[in-house]
Amino acid sequence: MSVSRDHTNHVSTWLGQAAQGLSSEQLLQLAEMAMAALWKRAYLTLGEITLAAITDRVLSTAGEKFPPFKSLKVTPMGIDWRELREQHEVLSKRELAEGIRFVIAEFMVVVGNLTAEVLRPALHSELSKVTPTHPAIGGKQGKRQL
Repeated sequence: MSVSRDHTNHVSTWLGQAAQGLSSEQLLQLAEMAMAALWKRAYLTLGEITLAAITDRVLSTAGEKFPPFKSLKVTPMGIDWRELREQHEVLSKRELAEGIRFVIAEFMVVVGNLTAEVLRPALHSELSKVTPTHPAIGGKQGKRQL
């Protein structure tokens, strides 16, 4: 199995379990928590400038495949989801889930490629911790109701 497919399969499995029964708004919140957790974990190794460049590339590619995702912006703290949140009604829940799956998997693939997959276990672990009621932001779990 290719490494890229491994990341994609991991994200698909996680999203299939974590997103069951969520509304579009809740799905966006879940994606925001997931990317925040992955950002914080990758930040420890890569730093802000490298991570921002990676994320900018991922969002550019995502915007080509999922035009509403062009509204996502990179900030020094991660991804700004506000504009997408304001227009999420134009996407079907399926399209939204596909775009989210792509962003998260592509982020993991690019980080993996740049780090010779050294962060793969840590990123997979962080993502697995993120659930609608247990956001794993920065490795800490806390209750948050969606």
